Amino acid sequence: MTRGTSRNSRTAAGKGVPFVASPVLATKLPAWRSRVVLFLIFAAFLTLAGRALWLQGMSTDFLQKQGASRYARTLELPATRGKITDRNGSVLASSIPVRAVWAIPDDVLQAPKEKIQALAKLLDMNERDLRSKLDSDRGFVYLKRQVELDTVDKILKLGIAGIDTRKEYKRYYPEGEVMAHVVGFTSVEDKGQDGMELAFQKTLVGVTGNRRVIKDRLGRIVEDIESVREPHDGKDLTLSIDSKIQYIAFSALKDAVELHKAKAGGIVVLDAKTGEVLALANLPTYNPNNRSVLTGAQLRNRVMTDTFEPGSTLKPFTIALALENKYITPATMIQTAPGKLKIGTATIGDAHASGLLSVAQVIEKSSNVGTAKIALQMEPHEMWDMFTSVGFGQQPKVGFPGAVAGRVRPYKSWRPIEQATMSYGHGISVSLLQIAHAYMIFARDGEIIPVTFQRSSDQPIAQRVISEKTARATRGMLEMAAGPTGTAPQAQVPGYRVAGKTGTAYKIEKGQYVKKYVASFVGFAPVSDPRIIVAVMIDEPSAGKHYGGQVAAPIFSAVTASALRAMNVAPDSSITNIIIPADAAMENM
Repeated sequence: MTRGTSRNSRTAAGKGVPFVASPVLATKLPAWRSRVVLFLIFAAFLTLAGRALWLQGMSTDFLQKQGASRYARTLELPATRGKITDRNGSVLASSIPVRAVWAIPDDVLQAPKEKIQALAKLLDMNERDLRSKLDSDRGFVYLKRQVELDTVDKILKLGIAGIDTRKEYKRYYPEGEVMAHVVGFTSVEDKGQDGMELAFQKTLVGVTGNRRVIKDRLGRIVEDIESVREPHDGKDLTLSIDSKIQYIAFSALKDAVELHKAKAGGIVVLDAKTGEVLALANLPTYNPNNRSVLTGAQLRNRVMTDTFEPGSTLKPFTIALALENKYITPATMIQTAPGKLKIGTATIGDAHASGLLSVAQVIEKSSNVGTAKIALQMEPHEMWDMFTSVGFGQQPKVGFPGAVAGRVRPYKSWRPIEQATMSYGHGISVSLLQIAHAYMIFARDGEIIPVTFQRSSDQPIAQRVISEKTARATRGMLEMAAGPTGTAPQAQVPGYRVAGKTGTAYKIEKGQYVKKYVASFVGFAPVSDPRIIVAVMIDEPSAGKHYGGQVAAPIFSAVTASALRAMNVAPDSSITNIIIPADAAMENM
């Protein structure tokens, strides 16, 4: 074939124009241009190769971390919180397994409306509230914490994409409101918030563990990588509380608060031999298993955190001090007529004039005048030393959150009228636990030992405050005060000798005394060998009676009788018929 024929064969069929005739192809390219293009391609290749080498050789750790952050997760393995038990092993607080329900909002919102409605019902939520939670730009939201396992099973059976659960624990309190102020409660994060749960948080909580897993986009675990740390459960805690005595004390307090239409009340029972707290109850109270409706008043542990003027329950300390320092003897006669005593420009008085009384009768009849006359024979620093030696004005070292110190003013600032009124419990403030603790010196022959909320088998270290002779003499006076001719005949217990003292004090509001009362009684039994100390306080009784002998003493009697029998304490009295005079239970305030 000739050259002309070949050229013709390359002519465009549609237009009949030869390729060589194209003005574009006819332009002659310079030779260096192709070399530049080739060089650029080669340089790009070298750049990519260098980058690949850098990423795969020098940046391996960084890239692996970035990749792992997108699929690997570290799951927390919760530790089981330690149990709290009473002295006999009865469980007061334990952790039960539950689940936290969480969601990937974008996935859940694609579910049919009927399933979202069913989910809201199972979660005990309004559908609007559920959708509000899901209306989030976050990739993960909790829908509800501490969901029961049977409810979780029903939720998972709905088959909603993006719904998953996480293991956690919920605290359960078998005794409910009866033990609330002792045990306390935990938050949804399983952290102690009050009571023993807060005081022993570090011991109870344990140490959480964790493990590494691979999850898919929907949050499902597809592979375990490793177990990083095993969880260690918290330690169990054994309290000194006796559940039987606690229930006895709570029931008696509740009945009294309702009977006298009181604002509040508190009671504490101590073991006189060991210093252990056998019972502690307050009203109002709450159920730690259901805190949906809760006010601050219900949370207050009044036995530990509320202070009040102890009134006549403080008189035995003044008398004991005067006996100890030999200012008086139990037989010393004190003239209390005409029932009033003027000190400076102020006058103190008795509710009823009693005339000439022995020191023992001053306690039995609860004479303010008699007590003040005895107190004014002493130096202020002597009284201050006595008050502080039994713990007044000092925060109780019981390891319990919120325990208050009360108030005892420095003795150097006392005026005679203030010394006189403090001798019978006015111008000084204490908590119910403090006054119960202080009465140990009368129950333990002059010694005081620490108070504890933990069961203890060790012999407590005692500190002597007054002599055994003084303690026994004062104990005899307190037995008279709780007898038929004293101010608290309703404190008597069939079969047991009891000793104690009533107290009635005005309340202080905005720095002024108001006509609202705190009725109290502190005592112990059996007198022959004291085993328990019981202190009772009723705040603002308003049903017609307000004296400690009328309001608080009967609670002491009921609790002491049942508690001593529960402890198998042998009776020390043959008296079974309690005598209550018609004009009893009236004491000076």
